[in-house]
Amino acid sequence: MIHAEGVAEVTDATFDGEVLGAELPVLVEFTADWCGPCRQLAPVLSAIAAEEAGRIKIVQIDVDANPDITSRYAVLSMPTLMVFRSGEPVKSMVGARPKRRLLRELEDVLEKV
Repeated sequence: MIHAEGVAEVTDATFDGEVLGAELPVLVEFTADWCGPCRQLAPVLSAIAAEEAGRIKIVQIDVDANPDITSRYAVLSMPTLMVFRSGEPVKSMVGARPKRRLLRELEDVLEKV
């Protein structure tokens, strides 16, 4: 898996506790080793994780190693970014994007924290 620095990895076994049970909103990146756009997104996620610590939690899940969670949320394209709040998915985005655009798309999530 392409690991973004400062971003935790979750698995089928840890997803419910780390994501659904989190107090903060959680941005989950569904990723895979073979995903080129995921490589582009890794430094963006690292930067946002550092800058927005305390307002949003960012995690990654490898779709190839964790098929249960991937199918539970019907993830078909990588990277898929899903935001969870209070155990529920509240936003979904597909594809890599620059940091400024991703922050703009997360404004409504970050405002409520």
